[in-house]
Amino acid sequence: MNRLLQIGIVAALVAGIRRRDPSVVVNGSLSLTFVTLPRNLERRYDVSFRPWQRVWISTAALVHTLGMLGPYDRVWWWDHLAHTLSGVVVAGAADVVYRTGLVERSPLPGHSRPAFIVGITFGFGALWELLEYLVHALGDRIGFEPLLVHYGRLDTVGDLVFDLLGAGLVVLFGRQALSNVVESNADESHRVTS
Repeated sequence: MNRLLQIGIVAALVAGIRRRDPSVVVNGSLSLTFVTLPRNLERRYDVSFRPWQRVWISTAALVHTLGMLGPYDRVWWWDHLAHTLSGVVVAGAADVVYRTGLVERSPLPGHSRPAFIVGITFGFGALWELLEYLVHALGDRIGFEPLLVHYGRLDTVGDLVFDLLGAGLVVLFGRQALSNVVESNADESHRVTS
């Protein structure tokens, strides 16, 4: 299944090349890089991803890449789906960081797991929205097709809400769903410090 999703990203990238659409080409290339993340993390950190976790990451990348081909403009719920899927990926990474103890070195006193997950997800979402706005404004200013499209303030608020929906899913279900990554990573940390 994961391989089919990656083939879908390649197909979208080829469609972008044929259309000479730089936004699809750049986003498709970044998505292909993103879907290699589990394999690279497994090699480097002795963690193990479950097949469904790989599929989730690839699905988020594919939905985003396909959206650049037109669904973002034509399908009202596409952007909501993309932000929810991406929100879960970011929140999942934040949950793993929090639960493996890396956050103990954080200067933030008294932080809780839900607050950490929601804060990181919101922060990444806000940075993405700012990047979207700046890239779009720069493209308009210099007369190039922008690589990212900014749809206005209301869309930005909606995007952040769906990012937070993804964070909420991880707060509720991430403890069990990501236990394999956390346990592998915690075992590795224990071996390094022992």
